[in-house]
Order: sequence, then structure tokens, then C-alpha cells
Amino acid sequence: MRLLFLGDVVGRAGREAVCARLPELIDRLSIDFTVVNGENAAGGFGITEAIHDELIGAGADAITTGNHVWDQREALVFIERAPRLLRPVNFPPGTPGAGAGLFEARGGGRVLVISVMGRIFMNAMDDPFAAIERELSACPLGEAADAVILDVHAEATSEKQAVGHFVDGRASLVVGTHTHVPTADHRVLSGGTAFISDIGMCGDYDSIIGMEKDEPLRRFLTQIPGGRFEPALGEATLSGVVVTTDDRTGLATAIAPLRLGGQLAETWPQI
Repeated sequence: MRLLFLGDVVGRAGREAVCARLPELIDRLSIDFTVVNGENAAGGFGITEAIHDELIGAGADAITTGNHVWDQREALVFIERAPRLLRPVNFPPGTPGAGAGLFEARGGGRVLVISVMGRIFMNAMDDPFAAIERELSACPLGEAADAVILDVHAEATSEKQAVGHFVDGRASLVVGTHTHVPTADHRVLSGGTAFISDIGMCGDYDSIIGMEKDEPLRRFLTQIPGGRFEPALGEATLSGVVVTTDDRTGLATAIAPLRLGGQLAETWPQI
């Protein structure tokens, strides 16, 4: 199976780039299943139902989120009728929506997607490791699922790496999201799980993590907020990874970065 994961979609620039290029990527790279992190898709903060429908219509099979999932208040309502939209699985019991889902890939395989949020330097959340363990125990790779994709939305690299090693051999792909800067440590771990500490964003990199530079700079220089953060509107870079899995085990055989357009050097996956 071939899996595609695209990093945090930031604002209109990121949305337009994903929607314009995703159908072509799915066809050109023979992708069986696509996950997109959409938590910054609506003006940089949260996701609306219209944007959710736009991303699904472009070819996303599942949409993960993170700490901005409820920034657009309508998400609290429409997530109940949007099974492909996942909020972090380690929100407290009773939170609307689901944090994991089992979906059908284009070739008929079953893909478990889990969205989880870290705790270091983040909001107070339930234990991510316990939440992940519950989902993997209920839907094991190679038995109930043909592939398992885990989005770890976290600030600390150490926490993301810990999750990768915690599930090594039990997941196909673990991707870090949230910091909006792609790391160069993509690899297949010793147990067969593909891993990257942060996948980067789909947005304008002539920015400060996707936002117009003036306001973040003002806050760093003066410690005084002067206005709203606004998403940068220049040409976006699509940032993601492509993973190939073994059809027999569901474990990864290769992982490669994908970066297209905008400020970053173009990188096509060579797998």
C-alpha cells in the first residue's frame, strides 16, 4: 500500500495548493490512502465544514487535527456528522467526535488513523500513550487493520520520538505535526514503523510558521500584542511524506519526503 500524509494546511494559500495538486499526486504516485492535517485550514485557526468538504473532495481520505480543532466553534457540531474528521483521541471522555477511525483505502485495504496530541508545552490532555494503546489493542495492525497511521500533534521532538518507538512494529507510519517546519529525520525504525519528527506545513514559508511576519515579530520584540495573526498569502509549499508498506505485514518498507512549490527546494519521493 502507498500512503500519503500532508502536513498542517495553513490558511487559504495552503488550502488552494492542496486542492489544486492533491488529485494529480494521488494519480502520479499511485496513492492508496491520503491523510491531511487540517487544524489550521480556516484562516490559520481551526477548520470549517465547507473547508472539510473541500479537502475531502480533493482526495483526502481522513483529516487529522490538534490544539486548534475547536477554534471554529462550528466544528463542535459538524464533527458529529463528519466521520473522516478526527480530533485528538486523548481529549476527555464526552468530547464531540472521534479520535480514531478505520477507513477503506482505494485498493480495498483497511487503514486505521489515529490523531493524538502531546502534553509537553501543550494543553493539558489525557495520557497520549494510554490512548494510543487502547486504539492499537482494539484494532491491531495485520489483523483488524492493513495499515495504521498515527498523527502526533506535539511541540516536543522528544515526545514525538518516544511515541514512534512506543508503537514501533505496531504502526505503519508515525508523523509529527504542529511545529510547521519539516525535519530531516524521516526513516523506517528498527521494528518497521516509518517515522518523521515533523512533517512541516502546507502553506507559505515566507512567513513565521505560516503567519504574516509583522505581528509575530512585533510580539517577540515588544512582548505586546498589536493585532491578529493572519496567514501569509504567498505561494504555498506542499510538505508531506509518501510511505510504502508491505501488504503482508502492514509495516513500512520505505518513506520519502514530498515538498512542492513555494519557498522550499522541490523534493519528489524516490520510492
